[in-house]
Amino acid sequence: MSVIDKIDRNINIAVLTVSDTRNKETDKGGQLVLSYLNGMNVSVKEEHYKIVRDDASFIREAIQTWLSQDIDAIITTGGTGISPRDVTIEAITPLFDKEIEGFGEIFRYLSYTEDVGSRAILSRAVAGTVGKQIIMSIPGSTGAVKLAMEKLITKELNHLVYELNK
Repeated sequence: MSVIDKIDRNINIAVLTVSDTRNKETDKGGQLVLSYLNGMNVSVKEEHYKIVRDDASFIREAIQTWLSQDIDAIITTGGTGISPRDVTIEAITPLFDKEIEGFGEIFRYLSYTEDVGSRAILSRAVAGTVGKQIIMSIPGSTGAVKLAMEKLITKELNHLVYELNK
């Protein structure tokens, strides 16, 4: 990344965990996202970390609330698999202006080569833009969060926000 494609301000982030069973004390995936963000030039206000049930209306309501605020990026964890309860992708992709196909493709490739092997086909991780904001949805397991944060999100977040705001 060159100096000219870097945002010279704190990036405002919201983190949404989608789970029927987690709370803030047991949300290992969401807490791991926050710990990675803690070392970056970002701001996550207390009200910008939330846990909602795996229900499309709850997911969409949280996302749309944040889209109407001064948030640069939203990271969701959970609800990206193939079980009938996994509806994060169905809830958010209709909101996208543009899907960033490479995000999901590279995530699945890295999952295959570095983490879970052929089980990577079950992941529906996705990213897209809504106006000048980005939404990235990743699985909720700590292995998936670690992979996404270390290999994709922490490396490209600043550039993504720059591109949406130039």
